[in-house]
Formats: sequence, C-alpha cells, structure tokens
Amino acid sequence: MKYVDVVIVGGAVVGSAAAYFLRAQTGFKGSVLVVEQDFSYEKSATARSAASIRHQFSTPENIRMSQFGTQFIQNIGDHLTVDGEAPEVGFHEGGYLFLATPAGRDGLEANHRVQRSLGVDVALLQPAQLQERFPWLTTADLSAGSLGLSGEGWLDAHGLMWAFRRKAASLGVAYQQAQVVGVQRAGRSIASVTLSDGTIVNCGQVINAAGTGAAELARSAGIFLPVQSRKRCVFFFSTPARLGRCPLVIDPGGAYFRPEGSGFICGISPPAEQDPECFDFEVQHALFDDILWPTLAARVPAFEAARVENAWAGHYDVNTLDHNVILGAHPEVDNLLFANGFSGHGMQQSAAVGRALSELVAFGAYRTLDLSALGWARVLANQPLLEVNVV
Repeated sequence: MKYVDVVIVGGAVVGSAAAYFLRAQTGFKGSVLVVEQDFSYEKSATARSAASIRHQFSTPENIRMSQFGTQFIQNIGDHLTVDGEAPEVGFHEGGYLFLATPAGRDGLEANHRVQRSLGVDVALLQPAQLQERFPWLTTADLSAGSLGLSGEGWLDAHGLMWAFRRKAASLGVAYQQAQVVGVQRAGRSIASVTLSDGTIVNCGQVINAAGTGAAELARSAGIFLPVQSRKRCVFFFSTPARLGRCPLVIDPGGAYFRPEGSGFICGISPPAEQDPECFDFEVQHALFDDILWPTLAARVPAFEAARVENAWAGHYDVNTLDHNVILGAHPEVDNLLFANGFSGHGMQQSAAVGRALSELVAFGAYRTLDLSALGWARVLANQPLLEVNVV
C-alpha cells in the first residue's frame, strides 16, 4: 500500500491543469498522482468540446476565470514549454457574438455592464452596426449584439490538455491508467482511494476532477453532488458560403456556429424535456434537421445549402443547481476538493481552476483569485449563483 500526498481523479484538462499548477506551486513539495481511466481521452469532454473560450458571462467569477485562461493561453510557452519545445494550441482570436431580440436586450445590456466593469473588451452593437460589420447576417428581428473584440475565440483543446499533462509529467507528476472505484472515509477525512485493479492508495488529499463520473465518486464518500451527465452534439457542415470575419455566433434561441477548417461547426442544447441524464454517444441527428438547420438558414441565408459532413456527441458535467462549477472542499470532508459541474466551461476555465486548486492544497485558501462564491455554501443553502450565458 503506497502513500501519495495528492491524488487527482481525472486526468483530462482540469485534472492535468491542477497537477501542473501543484508541481509549479512554490508552496507545495509533495507527491502527486493523477488517475485517469482512459489515456486515449477519446471520449473525454475536452476532446469532444467546441474548444472555445469567452469572457462574455454574467457571473464575475466566470469572467475573471476566462480572462486568466486567455492570458495563460496567449503566453503558453512561458508556462508549458518542455525540453525547449513550446506547445502550439492554435488560438484563433475570432471573438464571440451574442445576438438578442427585443425581448433579450435588457439581459444583454445587463451582462454588458458587468463585463465592462471587469475590463472585458466587448462592444454592444445596434442592428445597423451588425449589418455593416457582418453583411451576411439577418438582423431584421434583432435589437442588439454583443461582440467580443479581443481575448475570445477557439483553439485546439486536445493540444491544451496534452500540454498540461506533458508539463506536469516533466515536473514529476505520476499518471496511472485506472479508475477510482471508491474512497475510504474516516470521519472528516479521506484516508485512501481504491483503484479498479485493486490497488489501495493512501493519500493526504484528493481532488475530484472526474467530470461526468464525479457524482459517483462523491457518493462513495457519502456526499451528494448535484452534477449530471448531459449529452451535447456538435455538427460539422460544409457550405459554399464564405463569411468574412465570422466570430462564434450565438443566436437568440441558443444555437451557435463558428468557422472550423473549410466549414463550420454548430450545436444547440436539446429542449429540456429531451435532455435527461445520459452516458451514450449516439448523435441526435434530429437536432440538426429539426432545429439547427432552420435556425441557421434563417440567420445566415447562405447556410440554406449547408451539408452535414460529420457529427459527434460528448457530455457536459452539468451542475443542475446553477450551471456553475462547484469548487473546493465540502464542509463535512476536509481533504476532498471538488472541481465539478462546469456545464461546458471546463476547458476555458481549466487554467484558473487548476491554479485555484493548487492554492487550496498548498495554502488552504485562495491567493490570487477569490473563488469562494463557487464553493459548497451556496449549494447546501440551495441559493443558486446563476450563470445566464450558458451555451
């Protein structure tokens, strides 16, 4: 039976970011083990995401986390270079464009005020300005649009994840391919974790970065975590259309699209009544045929000729309370830290959350960015910290 100071359950982008920041943290000298059930990461949320980062949130904590994420990505070579080789994650700073009808204008303006107060480089555009900047866009039903001018865009999420992992390993973090099947709790502490091969690892602290498996891990410690796995589908389509300066566009109804290679990707959350907890990877093609295609063709007439070339399904670990991450220790267990319920924002928040977790382990408190509002207190009090801008 071996001992490890920190066991991280889940080795995709959040777990590997936590591992990197821990080993880079001057206040921490302990050992770190990352347990990941699939080293191919083929079905991880990271690999199957839309791989985008934005600052246009309604919650200040989300804005600040993504601002740090952008800064980290823009200077990734300063952090994650290994053996003189800087990672390349292909960050394309194309921006986000949130569109609003008259019914949604007040909300868009309220979000804009919060964003501007935190230094987000964003412009609130009137329909005529939208039409001038994006002549391919239908604006007759719109009242405004919020456009990110810098710091937002898309990147190679898989490349970012591997950059974190490779750097963490170079700093001495151990990775083991296995599943954590349970934790052994002794009073207010987790004493050990049990792996799928029967190995028992004694530990000082545990970080739950298990994504859609996080709730099951929490249950083994006697904790109810309000996180469910919800399927999200992404469709890649080709079109003869060429849209100049196209950002990632979010239609008022929630559909999104952005450029990807020679075509575009798009997606939308299913209607609530068709969105149960789900673990399969079957693509919901009806989403494109019945909802996405009519919406996209109405917003961009040139998309009338859109043709789906590929599609894939992944999963969000959705916090059913308020769609914000649950971060930090549960008040009943001192050494089990949670980083779960990202609701689709894990990749873009991974750097900030990894840094935050490293501070909680090393110092027992946040040092750089106070994320205490995202802790368990609001969950246990049933007081949601609602994020309005969920895509």
